[in-house]
Amino acid sequence: MALRERVKELTCLYGIAQIAARPSASREEIIQGIVELLPPAWQYPKITFARITLDGVSYITPGFREGCQKQTADIVVSGEPKGVIEIVYAEESPEFDEGPFLKEERNLIDGVARQVALIVERKQVEEDKLKLHNQLLHADRLATIGMFAAGVAHELNEPLGNILGFAQLAKKYPAVPATAKQDIEKIEAASLQAREIIQKLLVFARQMPPEETRVNLNQVVKDGLYFFEARCAKAGIELVRLLAPDLPEITADPAQLNQVLVNLVANALQSMTGAGKITIQTKFCDHHVFLIVEDTGAGMSKEVLEEIFVPFFTTKDVGQGTGLGLPVVHGIVTAHGGSIDIKSKIGRGTHFEIQLPICREPQEMEGSA
Repeated sequence: MALRERVKELTCLYGIAQIAARPSASREEIIQGIVELLPPAWQYPKITFARITLDGVSYITPGFREGCQKQTADIVVSGEPKGVIEIVYAEESPEFDEGPFLKEERNLIDGVARQVALIVERKQVEEDKLKLHNQLLHADRLATIGMFAAGVAHELNEPLGNILGFAQLAKKYPAVPATAKQDIEKIEAASLQAREIIQKLLVFARQMPPEETRVNLNQVVKDGLYFFEARCAKAGIELVRLLAPDLPEITADPAQLNQVLVNLVANALQSMTGAGKITIQTKFCDHHVFLIVEDTGAGMSKEVLEEIFVPFFTTKDVGQGTGLGLPVVHGIVTAHGGSIDIKSKIGRGTHFEIQLPICREPQEMEGSA
């Protein structure tokens, strides 16, 4: 009998090792595979059921049901309890070393718990490595795009300046026919739009020198929203301001913070197809001030959220967006030592929360050299 139980124990452990060695298996598949290996390793497999609870998720054997006799072992990962393994007898069995369970079965369930803990740790390390690898790839891509963007912007600035200058001179010429003047005005408008895109490229590439001063975020909001009021009213969109009184000043570039606000509000407007509400809020806590822009628009999927700070990524139609607005926002906020938190639900809207430090020396800004 002892030999038979030992064979069953070794068979179980061998099966666990084989499942854990599958490179493509997810953590969930491995744990489910392990739980199904457990009943045959116990003395009465026909009445034995197993359950592994890990991080609040339960994995059970087919037909699992509670019983009057139970054996358990805690799953401890890096010194922290993460779950439990349960072996249940659906019917009463004779008493042995540990109630109805053998001493060898206690050793086995403890060993399985350790194996599960090691598997969880290994999977976490693999996920962390993959996440770090993706972050490094993303950073490398941003750096490459930044250098490319800066080069393109500088190359375009001179010919664009000439186009704009000559268009403005031609418009002033008294003998220009009215129809030709309208065409020149279109050239001027297109040139100004192209120049704005170039400015965004330079900000993204950190080529624009910051001009820092003491700034009140409430004033930035008041100035920035002035141009949106008529547009929101016309579209039936309610523009709500919740500005904290006595908001501390911060060291920042007011023009760049204005660009952050304008880009976020413009994004919110574009996400709405009808009436809705855009809420702009400021607040402060401890050593930070917060700018919150929340809308009741279409919202974003998880897949879109993962890409929104990638330059030139856009969900808008061709000609409707450059894909630079949010990357510029991200670049400005991080250059100011801040961070961005985003929450979004399809059909419910999006919540942007910008956090900026109150106390920061001007020379701390990245790219201020």
